[in-house]
Amino acid sequence: MTKTPDLPETIPLFPLPGALLLPRSRLPLHLFEPRYLMMFDDALKTPERLIGMIQPRQTPEGDDHALHSIGCVGRITQFSETDDNRYMITLTGISRFRILDEVEGFPPYRRANVSWQGFERDLGPKDVDPGFDRPAFMQLLDRYFSDSELKTDWNALKQADDELLINSLSMLLKFSPEDRQALLESPGLSTRRETLITLIEFAIHSGPSKETLQ
Repeated sequence: MTKTPDLPETIPLFPLPGALLLPRSRLPLHLFEPRYLMMFDDALKTPERLIGMIQPRQTPEGDDHALHSIGCVGRITQFSETDDNRYMITLTGISRFRILDEVEGFPPYRRANVSWQGFERDLGPKDVDPGFDRPAFMQLLDRYFSDSELKTDWNALKQADDELLINSLSMLLKFSPEDRQALLESPGLSTRRETLITLIEFAIHSGPSKETLQ
């Protein structure tokens, strides 16, 4: 799928706090709730095999059903079934979308009519960041990992291209759901990199936390 018309107008939604999927990136998921097992089975019956990842949104009224307006759809590219009838799946990010309205119907999972307008670049080639100062960024990342006592595969980070590096860190580092939403909604790789640097610098100044980045 390389053009917006190839994408359906209605997609299933998987609301999951803190889960970030970006175009051309991969997100592993563990499905066990009956409604999401049905969603997965139904998605496999379609030629696109798409699931829309979306984050719940906090509201002053405490609406448990509120969602952010922008998410990212992923194609099921890998899955395996466990002995207790659960699924381990991998979604590969295709394109961001904007929710127009939700669709009422029989399935127990949520669905929405969506617009793909404004996200055409997600379907194109890899994004580039001409202003990316990679050596300075790696130095900042080294300080962040050291201060936070994080561990990672430095060789893999050094070998990753710019888009893979920025997107992978955006998805893997332990940012708040709202910060992840800001990374998702960044217009392009340059803006996402700038947002990522701001979040890393804030984390450094806020103090260390003990976590492991796999």
